[in-house]
Amino acid sequence: MTGPGLAYAAPTPAEYCALRLATGLSAMDQAAAVAGLPASWCAVSLRDGDELVGMGRMVGDGALFLQVVDVAVRPDWQRRGLGRRIMAALMDDARRRAPAGVIVTLLADGEATKLYEQFGFRLSAPRSQGMLLRL
Repeated sequence: MTGPGLAYAAPTPAEYCALRLATGLSAMDQAAAVAGLPASWCAVSLRDGDELVGMGRMVGDGALFLQVVDVAVRPDWQRRGLGRRIMAALMDDARRRAPAGVIVTLLADGEATKLYEQFGFRLSAPRSQGMLLRL
């Protein structure tokens, strides 16, 4: 088995919201997903046939700052290297299209730091601290 197919495309808003919930990420409003997903700088979907099993996106201005968001793999597909495939696709696209010097950030949940470190990400603390505000 070769595994799920990778496409540079965002999932549908309904799929996006469902996968976030299935993977323990925070709930997102479907109307917000309708507006936000097309604004992705880069989006990746992994599908087994028509079924979404993983996703990831980059958002930002594409020149100064990019942020990796929504990296998620359905629980029954985890531990198969799919998160790594998603990150590799996102980072390959950033290296192809973004200018040298762009700053790429992310917020890592739990043990996900191990995945992101494989792509060169380092904890920014104590020099800087990640912060967020959800309205």
